Amino acid sequence: MVELKTDQSIDAMYEAGQVVGQALTAVRKAAEVGVSLLELDEVAREVLRGAGATSPFLGYRPSFAPTPFPAVICASVNDAIVHGIPTGYRLRDGDLVSIDCGAELGGWAGDSAISFTVGRARPADVRLIETAERALAAGIGAAVVGNRVGDIAHAIGSVCRSAGYGIPDGFGGHGIGRKMHEDPSVPNEGRPGRGMPLRHGMVLAIEPMLLASGKDGYHADPDGWTLRTDDGSRAAHVEHTVAITEAGPRILTAR
Repeated sequence: MVELKTDQSIDAMYEAGQVVGQALTAVRKAAEVGVSLLELDEVAREVLRGAGATSPFLGYRPSFAPTPFPAVICASVNDAIVHGIPTGYRLRDGDLVSIDCGAELGGWAGDSAISFTVGRARPADVRLIETAERALAAGIGAAVVGNRVGDIAHAIGSVCRSAGYGIPDGFGGHGIGRKMHEDPSVPNEGRPGRGMPLRHGMVLAIEPMLLASGKDGYHADPDGWTLRTDDGSRAAHVEHTVAITEAGPRILTAR
């Protein structure tokens, strides 16, 4: 069931989204060669605490997970696509890092992700991240009243595929509101004009995931959370929480 949010509720979600944006900005600033993923998680925790927010990630345990998630960020490095658990791993020159973060504030959730490089960037990584951001922008551009979920999926997939990148099947965006994950699901590839109609008050987390090799294969690490490319190629993941309004898409996690 999809809950349509009131304009006042969207404003409240914007406040939660701004906390997420602040956390991601702080993590990105702290992410230097030699810094551990656990230290980045602590940076995000400090932002959440300072804002009086809590984490929808911490302790989250969906049906596929063998254990509750132990952190407030997902930290996925190089060939990790999403859901990476922060560890003592220390960032190295040239790493490609994806950070996903959420916040709950006043009963509403926000969710966003960024990808970036540490130290000297590989040109291929820069292109991958730039394409992921273009795919996200295309998906947001299609998130308008009168379109359908399939239009968002088609916009994202067209950018990814035309650039020669892979897309992990079965993973994509979702509705968001009082909980981090709500209906509907928002695939990263699909047919235009299909799926649920988009209405004023729907709020979606739109999140392209791109695999550099152009292949779609992935697998889960033994931790049951981290998803990695099958061929060891690098991946990028970006995300915004977006409200669909009569005035156009409103990015609630804008940084």
